[in-house]
Amino acid sequence: MDIARRSFLRGRIGDQPAPFRPPWAKSEAEFAELCSRCGDCVTSCPTGLLTGARGRLPQAVFAPAYCDFCACCVDACQTDALSRTVFPPWQLRAVFSSTCLTHVDVICRTCGEACDAAAILFPPQVGGIARPRLDEEACTGCGECLPVCPTGAIRIGHSVALESHP
Repeated sequence: MDIARRSFLRGRIGDQPAPFRPPWAKSEAEFAELCSRCGDCVTSCPTGLLTGARGRLPQAVFAPAYCDFCACCVDACQTDALSRTVFPPWQLRAVFSSTCLTHVDVICRTCGEACDAAAILFPPQVGGIARPRLDEEACTGCGECLPVCPTGAIRIGHSVALESHP
């Protein structure tokens, strides 16, 4: 069954964003068809990132959880809905909002300190404090920066730049 039709029949009409699937998930349509909804990927996730979604398709829910790319979910998947052949594991990246403390001239670098990939940089600003800048090439979209942000100024979203490249 088409996902859009399924959403319509359940009363979810409109441009609602698709849930984030586990890393290494195939395309949404292929994932929905292959996934047996057994929940093995959910129970195997050591960080608690994966949860059952409507229709029991697993989804990634960030903060306080994150992804350490251990691939336990892939190893647990018996239907090949998650596959190491999907690379990179997903097209998700950190996105910063204007509620970041640096926008009110408060020095804060907790997100950069939490980022194992060193993808959050703080280039010096003439006459002001350094604001976070994301290195999209380095960001893995793991979400480790979310729970440490004191204002919740970070979310995980799809990278437009990466989606345009195979």
